[in-house]
Amino acid sequence: MAAKILANLLVLGSGVILRAFTQAYRQALVNASKTGVAQETMQNAVRKSSKLMSEQEARLILGVKDNAPWEEIMKKYDALFERNSKFGSFYLQSKVHRAKECLEACRHAHMGDK
Repeated sequence: MAAKILANLLVLGSGVILRAFTQAYRQALVNASKTGVAQETMQNAVRKSSKLMSEQEARLILGVKDNAPWEEIMKKYDALFERNSKFGSFYLQSKVHRAKECLEACRHAHMGDK
């Protein structure tokens, strides 16, 4: 008997808490739209996406020309990545890696166009 009452209280209590949470969340969304938080969040997302590396920047980091074959890009990448793993900084090593990723994506995009 006591277990049944306790189970009912638990179910009712969780339902009340869930409804209160849902209502609070809806109110927070309304308040955010009134105060401009939603617009600020969108602006932050745009700023983050503008930090993506361009193909030109990737080529400058790896030191390759526009018409460089993929083998040359990989040689430059391997040399720079290895040099920075031993004697350089993690920041430079990650920039080299991101440059290779960018050029890989560009390569796949160009291959898809053909």
